[in-house]
Amino acid sequence: MPRLDQPPVLLRAFEPADSVLVVMAASDPLIPLISSVPPAPDPNLARAFINRQYARLTDGDGYSFAIADSTSGEAVGQIGLWLAGMRDGRASVGYWVIAAHRGRGLAGHALTALSRWGLARPDIHRLELYVEPWNVASWRAAERAGYEREGLLRSWQQVGDQRRDMCMYSLLPPGSR
Repeated sequence: MPRLDQPPVLLRAFEPADSVLVVMAASDPLIPLISSVPPAPDPNLARAFINRQYARLTDGDGYSFAIADSTSGEAVGQIGLWLAGMRDGRASVGYWVIAAHRGRGLAGHALTALSRWGLARPDIHRLELYVEPWNVASWRAAERAGYEREGLLRSWQQVGDQRRDMCMYSLLPPGSR
């Protein structure tokens, strides 16, 4: 698993100590609805989540990184490069940061680092991400990282017990069109 160091963030493999982060994320009212974070703040479920992250690369699903503060090493969130669309040269990105660390631009820095790394691969011609229209902080992070909004996908994704609209964003390699 690569380590991507782009201060103020470091993208690295999850570590057992990051179960504290996962427990905090499980307490968030939104993160468990839109990710694979467990729906309850249970240390055993947090450890199982971390073990699933290790398996994602070997299973061919993609790369799951802990977003860590590059100075302290403390994990503050998660970002993934998902490879389900690779046959068509596409990969998708998803990310979250716990509430205590939001508002510092860390998601945007992590997204920039992961996107540059992903687009440097010769087999990825397009990165995609989906953001709920109300999530202004997330779509601003995407736009700061160079993603362009392509449109609104109506009733695109199940989030909790509701179908939700999503804004689709994409990023292409430099010089592509």
